[in-house]
Amino acid sequence: MNADRSLRELMSLQGRVALVTGGAGHIGRAIGHALAELGAAIAVVDISASGSADVATELGQRWKVAAAGFDCDLEQSGAVRDLPRRVRERFGRIDIIVNCAAFVGTSGLEGWAVPFEQQSDATWRRALEVNLTAPFVLVQAAAGDLRASGSGSVINISSIYGLSGPDWRLYQGTELGNPAAYAASKGGLIQATRWLATTLAPEVRVNAIAPGGVFRGTPEPFLSRYVARTPLGRMAREEDFKGAVAYLASDLSAYMTGQCLTVDGGWTVW
Repeated sequence: MNADRSLRELMSLQGRVALVTGGAGHIGRAIGHALAELGAAIAVVDISASGSADVATELGQRWKVAAAGFDCDLEQSGAVRDLPRRVRERFGRIDIIVNCAAFVGTSGLEGWAVPFEQQSDATWRRALEVNLTAPFVLVQAAAGDLRASGSGSVINISSIYGLSGPDWRLYQGTELGNPAAYAASKGGLIQATRWLATTLAPEVRVNAIAPGGVFRGTPEPFLSRYVARTPLGRMAREEDFKGAVAYLASDLSAYMTGQCLTVDGGWTVW
């Protein structure tokens, strides 16, 4: 490896192909923009065919890169296992996988963001299927592509709730919830990151990002409570995660694997 490469050269993703699940969602879309700006071709994967196609068009037009949408129901392991073939047929290779799709705390699922006694084991299973099983199946199915890349990188999007228990004082008097399945799946994803890192080394690097809460019209009094508990004094914006993704996807982090970058404004420091 050339020790004289510039930072600009190290961060370049020219010639690489990135597969982003949940690519039509808020964070997934921001991740797609970050990777496309650095030159990667983007496979935008989402359960919505129209949503993934729209974001792919947006990325291609703005950054002048190849981009295509792929619909995939991540609760269907057969569809997940077939996804690398579909992406390979379109782009010829897979260098980067970002596992961003997830059931989140605001998902309108029965027995989800409700008190513990009402949380459904059926919804628990669905959450683990999408948030944890699908990344395992996808990386397993794409392992050959990632090894052949020469610069294979997997980035798993976890959460602060994969690292910490919920502070229920934030939720008192609100209709917001914090499902046990979300926390368990996101914590499991961090441990899966460590396991995959040693298993796929040295050809493929596997890391994770644990985002803090993102502001999307977040109601009071939760918002003020959350901000007061965050050292940097605000909730996250989607663009706050672009730098971490660019770092982990590129050769800027070529000597880094099995790690979790916590991007939470300091939430987990206390």
